[in-house]
Amino acid sequence: MSVSAKTVETVPAARSARTEAESVHRELFRHNRSVLDSRRLARVEEIERDWIVPLVDSLDSTGERVPDRAAWQRLLDGLLADERAGSPSGEYLADHASREEFTFIVREFALDGLTEAQNFFPAVPRLPIKAQMAVMRVLIDEFGCGNLQQAHSQLYRLLLAELGLPQEPEGFLDTTGDETFQFLNVFYWLTQRAPHVEYFLGALAYLEASIPDAFTHQARACERLGIRQGRYYTEHLHIDTFHMQEMQLAIKEYETAYGLDPARLWTGARLLSALIGDAFDAAVARARELTDRAAA
Repeated sequence: MSVSAKTVETVPAARSARTEAESVHRELFRHNRSVLDSRRLARVEEIERDWIVPLVDSLDSTGERVPDRAAWQRLLDGLLADERAGSPSGEYLADHASREEFTFIVREFALDGLTEAQNFFPAVPRLPIKAQMAVMRVLIDEFGCGNLQQAHSQLYRLLLAELGLPQEPEGFLDTTGDETFQFLNVFYWLTQRAPHVEYFLGALAYLEASIPDAFTHQARACERLGIRQGRYYTEHLHIDTFHMQEMQLAIKEYETAYGLDPARLWTGARLLSALIGDAFDAAVARARELTDRAAA
């Protein structure tokens, strides 16, 4: 995954008034996964007010003019084309990463793989019924159509087991980097607290459209390293092409029912592109640093 021009600056954990033992992004993830009473919700809103709200405001104010849905599609296609050209991180993972380095990257994104799509559901009641149906078709696939062996999170568990890693989210709370926590946390905001659900629609449309190209690097690494449980990645190469079409339909149906601000779709896409690009680049860099230190 790569970002041609990162317009988003991430907020360092040092901005937290809490102890240095836990970053605000890890803290936010824990709260997002818990029952929010008034105290916890106030803390969530405080963190998001200092982090995600300024990012979105900046993107809203600096983005290209997006007069209609067709213009949004052209901009998205351009972003995807730029990313399809590849990145040093992706090429390194596909063609050079050791098994230990690959394992590190799988561990880094385990909280994503093990909780995949769980944070999308709150957006559903914010959509008109026909858009709900399109998004629900995506979600049904994410959960294997009710078949455990087809569920994406279960496919990730099988990969974790082959690599000798834990298979439950609790095993990764203390090893996941801030960049990954930001990517994880953004969908909780997009689906529950963002003032406009178009941000979510744009972000998810970008994600589903980008994954088939992005995951070719992981799939190539699995084949090269002889990793048997790489189906988590190859399944996305197939199914996300369908999901991309469903998200475009959801956007069209939203526009028909409620009207549409396509600039918010573009903000959502650029936001997610930057966050996931930062997380992937950071994970590959840290994996390489660990092996370099071990070899020294």
